[in-house]
Formats: sequence, structure tokens, C-alpha cells
Amino acid sequence: MTIKISIDCMGGDHGPSVTIPAAVSFVNSEPDVELILVGMEGAVRTELKKHRAADHPRLSVVNASEIVAMDDPIEVALRRKKDSSMRVAINLVKDGHAHACVSAGNTGALMAVSRYILKTIPGVDRPAICTLIPNQKDAPTYMLDLGANVDCEAQHLHQFALMGSALVSALEGKAKPTIGLLNVGEETIKGNEVVKQTAALLRADHEKGVLNFYGNVEGNDIFEGTTDIVVCDGFVGNVVLKASEGLGRFVKKALTAEFKRGPINILGALIASGAIRSFSRRMNPSRYNGASLLGLRGLVFKSHGGEEAYGYEWAIRRAFEAAKYDVISRISASIAELMPQSDAATEAGRLEAPPTQQRSA
Repeated sequence: MTIKISIDCMGGDHGPSVTIPAAVSFVNSEPDVELILVGMEGAVRTELKKHRAADHPRLSVVNASEIVAMDDPIEVALRRKKDSSMRVAINLVKDGHAHACVSAGNTGALMAVSRYILKTIPGVDRPAICTLIPNQKDAPTYMLDLGANVDCEAQHLHQFALMGSALVSALEGKAKPTIGLLNVGEETIKGNEVVKQTAALLRADHEKGVLNFYGNVEGNDIFEGTTDIVVCDGFVGNVVLKASEGLGRFVKKALTAEFKRGPINILGALIASGAIRSFSRRMNPSRYNGASLLGLRGLVFKSHGGEEAYGYEWAIRRAFEAAKYDVISRISASIAELMPQSDAATEAGRLEAPPTQQRSA
């Protein structure tokens, strides 16, 4: 099966100078993908020519006359810029012309436009942002939410756990990935009322054999890889993400400065160059780029706005894998299993779902 992905070529800090080379590299490495490049046609085709891909059979161009700037208010992106590259790319998913969309644009605008156009899966109150964080086991820890929902109730965190479990099961091949609930301690008596109520819901799912709930986890467990998934509200998740990114940059700069401090340190750096390269590769945040907007009736992936082509290509790969393994259907099934909708609601959801998802269901 050929997976079709729409690319918002104008989004992010760099636009086509990053999105086009990433798209060309990915389409050349993956034979089962077609990429639809959305943006100002002249700029897109000029960049394609630079990379000798103007006539690539699996790259097509769709014109969009507007751009959602990184500082545009949500209202502008949603109400005024109806022909933006972001919106056109998402509409391609809704209309069944693409299986997934990738954008490096304004996160708030991307979530708002995606939710407005695609709607949410029946049973999901709020979409969540899920991303990968490296851990000591040289494997990713999936964490959600990372900023879409700063105030959550227990049912929202419960839904995040269901969606995260379906995603990891599909992408990592784990039938029952472990789920940890981020808290200020492992003990069941700790935490605020929302966390305690969420834990009760997840324990009930665990006893029914539907979810593999590990229990409460703390911040250090994220990087130790204690569980496959860590669930929290968007306020906490975004703080953790930004703090970890800042720490990573600090460690890299500090190591670089120390290795350059005197001839002995330089010699030590030369001797340890292999280990340093391996460490740098393992901790490179670009390898973990590509956050999924879970809970929508279509696949949308968010690349970091400042990423270079290497990192953006990873975001495209995550969208490709999510479409390949039919993540939407898996999430819908998980939500329906634990939170069954009425027959009328289920039928309405099926009729309103994007054509792409109707075919894959």
C-alpha cells in the first residue's frame, strides 16, 4: 500500500529550505510513499529544482496562497487564512487525498485548525500532543500531553492513556505497553485529586486486562525508561519537555567547552571520539522529532519549528509509520471498547469521518 502524506512546506522557521530537502530525502529512501507538497507553488518548485527533484514521480505540488506565521494568533489562522499551506494540507487528509499531514507551523494554530477541520474521534473530549523522549534503555518514552491541555480532569488523562497505548502498540509492536501516571511520588496516597481519580480509572482498566498500568511514576522514571508511556496534563508535560531540551543543550555545550580546555582535554576528546559520536547520536533531539496530535479523525504530526532537514525527515517518518500501522483505527477501537458510544453517536462519527479513515476501518 502506498502511503500519501501532505507536507505543509511553508510552516516553521525555515519553510521550503528545510521541508523540501527533507521530503526529497524521505521519498528517495522509502518506496511506498507519495508526498504532496503544499505551499506557494513558485517557491516550492524552485526548491525542488535545487535538489534535482522537479520531475520526481512521487512528489506532487498543491498551491496555497497564504502562510500561517509562527506568531499568528489562532483566530487569524482559523478564520482569516483559509488558503494557508497548513489548512490546505490538513484538508487533504479530511478529503481522503492524504493519509497524514506534517507541519512545523505554529503549534496552537495547528491544533486549532486540525481540530476544526478533522474533528475528534467519538469518545475523545480533547486531542493531546504526544512525543518521544530518549531514555537509558536506548528506546523512546512516549509522553503526553505536552501542552495542548493545561487543565485536565481525570477522564481526559484516562483518554490520553488509551490513545497513547494504542499508538505505542501500533508503532512499537507491543501488545500491552506499560503506562505510568506522572506524580510527585509512587505511593497511591500522593498527588492531587485529579491524579488520584485518574489512577483509579487506570487500575480498573488494568484489572480488566485492557491496559497495562504500572502505577505512579516520577520525573526520573521518564529518562530511566521505567514505562513505555508517561501520562500527565499539558502544563506539566510542556514544562518537562522544555526543561529536558534545555538540559540537553546545556550538557552538550558544557562538554564541548571542557574538551576544548587545554591540550590534555583535547587529546582525551580525540581518544574518546567514537564514544562521543555515539553519545551525541543517541541524545540528538532531532532523532525524536515529530509529535502526534492524538484524538483527531486524521493523522497530523508536528515538527519542531526550528528543526533542520534531518529532524524534519524524522517527523515525516513518524507520520508514515502511523499511517502504515493504521493508528487511527486502533485508537478508535480502544476508545470504543472502554467508552462505548450510543449507536446513533457511533453512526454519526462514521459518517463524518474523513474518507481515508473510512477506507482503513
